[in-house]
Amino acid sequence: MDIKKRFDRILSIFIHLQSKPIVTAQELADRFDVSLRTIYRDIRSLEQAGVPLYSEAGVGYAVVDGYKIPPTLFTREEALSFVAAEKIMQVYVDPELSEHFTSALFKMKAVLRTAQKVEVSEITPAVVMRTDKTVFNKKVPSALSTLFKSISLKKQLSMAYINGAESEATLRIVEPIGVFHENSYWYFMAYCHLRQSYRQFRSDRIQSIVLLEESFTKEHGNLELYLPNRTVERNLTVRIGVSKKMAPYLAWERKYYGFTEEIVGEEQVEMHFKMKDLDNGFARWFLMFADHAEILEPAILQEKVIKLLEESLQKHKK
Repeated sequence: MDIKKRFDRILSIFIHLQSKPIVTAQELADRFDVSLRTIYRDIRSLEQAGVPLYSEAGVGYAVVDGYKIPPTLFTREEALSFVAAEKIMQVYVDPELSEHFTSALFKMKAVLRTAQKVEVSEITPAVVMRTDKTVFNKKVPSALSTLFKSISLKKQLSMAYINGAESEATLRIVEPIGVFHENSYWYFMAYCHLRQSYRQFRSDRIQSIVLLEESFTKEHGNLELYLPNRTVERNLTVRIGVSKKMAPYLAWERKYYGFTEEIVGEEQVEMHFKMKDLDNGFARWFLMFADHAEILEPAILQEKVIKLLEESLQKHKK
């Protein structure tokens, strides 16, 4: 079993090396959860088997350009994972990028064995993604695809963009650095020539987008360097008691309000939160299930909820 495990790992390392221009030993060690010493030994085994590799100290390993092996055979589990990947891409990316992925997936499916093709075909209609959440602007079906092209080619973008505080779009010339998904939306960081600084943009607010011929004017670092720091002081403790019947329905959104833990009692579930303040919409969220819950602390939250109820009551009385 140890020999088979090592053989599978060495083959997987070879495939990994072919998937990228350069791969570090640390990246391989992290992926396969082994030591650097093991990776160095496996690399030597590949070289001894005649695989032409070259390495550069402090940079990584690569397969000599042009050297390939025949199409890789996929396992049953890998083949079936194609179905989930395709369904997810149809919902969570824009139409153009989804179309490119589907085209690439057909090429991957072409090398499947006949039995695997049958299994994939049978399970495809059994997987359905049901969501009304729009994570991109339907009026701009190529937003993500164009962003990816801009980043890879290092070409500027021109876009009409509506800021959250504005009612009309402004024309922006930007140099995208990277794309990230957060709180059900696609965002991207870019250097904005209009603002002369790095800004965060949301893809569903793009009204039009065009890839320009002009190259980037600056050398940009990795995306992680520009991502906003989400670490904030959370000194306010909030505790609520929720009926066991209602508690499961809170699990999806409570993380957005600083949820830390829950204590399950005989009749209710006590949920604990850590917050910076109560200006994050927690009171309004609590009102959605208030008839099945109670505020344990702090008293100021009780006052905030009561105020919202009184204002709403007065409004509807009129």
